[in-house]
Amino acid sequence: MERTFLEWVILYWNNYWPLFLRGAGYTIMLAVIGTVVGFVIGLLVASVRIIPISKQDSLLKRVGLRTVRGILVAYIEAFRATPMIVQAMIIFYGAWYMDIRINEILAGFIVISINTGAYMSEIVRGGFISVDKGQTEGAQSIGMTHWQTMINVVIPQAIRNIMPTIGNEFVINIKDSAVLSIISVSELFFMTKSAAGTYLNYFPAYVIACVMYFVMTFSVTRILMLLETKMDGPANYIVKDALNAHSKESLIKWRTT
Repeated sequence: MERTFLEWVILYWNNYWPLFLRGAGYTIMLAVIGTVVGFVIGLLVASVRIIPISKQDSLLKRVGLRTVRGILVAYIEAFRATPMIVQAMIIFYGAWYMDIRINEILAGFIVISINTGAYMSEIVRGGFISVDKGQTEGAQSIGMTHWQTMINVVIPQAIRNIMPTIGNEFVINIKDSAVLSIISVSELFFMTKSAAGTYLNYFPAYVIACVMYFVMTFSVTRILMLLETKMDGPANYIVKDALNAHSKESLIKWRTT
C-alpha cells in the first residue's frame, strides 16, 4: 500500500532522527563559531580602517596604514562579491591542491568565519560611525588616546547599536551553512540529502529539514531579542545622587515628626 505524505515524514523521522539532530548540531556549531570569529575579524578590520592619518604622522606610518587599508578593502570586496559556495570550493580544494591536508569541518569554519568577517567589518564600521562625534571629542579632551577612546567609549556603544544586525548575520549563517554540503560538511542539509536518498523520496525529508531550520532561526531570533532588551536595561533610571537626596529628605522628615 502506498504511503501518505504524513506517513513518509514519520518514517523518515523515526529512522533517521539521529542524522537530522546531528546535522542540526553541526549547523548551530558552524553558525556560532563562524559568527563569533567573524565578528572578531570584523572588529579588528574596522578598527584599523578608522585609525586617523594626519600630516604630522611619519611617512612610514602613513604609507603603512594606507597599504594595510588597501589590503583590507581588497579582502572585503573579494568576499562580499563572490558566493560562499564558490569560496568553499576554492578554500577546500585549493588547500588540497597545495598539499595542505584540511578536513571539511575545519574548511567550513574557515569559510563562514572569513565570509562573515568581510560583512561584519562594514557592519562594525557603521556602528563606529553611528556613535556621536562628541563622545570621541569628549574622551580625547580628558587625555584619552585613540585606542583608549575606542575601547572605553566607542566600541561598547557601537556594539549595542549593531546588535540587531549581528543577530541577523547569525541567522543568515544558520541558513547559509547549507552551501557547505558541497564540500561534504555534515550539516543539516547534507544529512537530509543522505537520508532522503535511501528511499528516493526527497520532499518529506526536506520538509523535516525546513521545519528544523525554522525552529533554529526562530529560537535564535527570540533569544537575541531578549539579549537586546537586557542590554537596554530598565526603562526608568534613578540617579544615584537623587536617590541619596531623597533618602536624606525622608530621614529629616522622620526625625522632625
